[in-house]
This record gives sequence, C-alpha cells and structure tokens, in this order.
Amino acid sequence: MGMKDQFQDKAKDLADKAKERMDQGKDQARDRGQRPDEDVERTGQGARDRMDREMDQDYDA
Repeated sequence: MGMKDQFQDKAKDLADKAKERMDQGKDQARDRGQRPDEDVERTGQGARDRMDREMDQDYDA
C-alpha cells in the first residue's frame, strides 16, 4: 500500500466519523425537539415559587 492509498484511507475514515457524529447530533436535536415541555414548565414554576418567596419576605420585614 502506497502513501497515496494511506492518505485516502485516512481521509475516508475521518469523513465517515464526521458524518456519524453529525448524524448523532441531528438525532439528539430532533429528540430534544420532540420532548414534552416539562422542563420548561418546571423552570417556570420554580421562578414563580422564588418570586412568591421573595414577595413574602418583603411583607414580613
């Protein structure tokens, strides 16, 4: 196997790995997009709870 073949094989391997990772990233992004909005709702509820506690502390002072 000549040097040219080695470089071509290496380039093909790297291109295949890059394609696999790109496909994985697309799959993960699609999965995140299909997930229910529980995380968003939970975050919003946490913010409301913090605001309620802060308002209660203001009135207690």
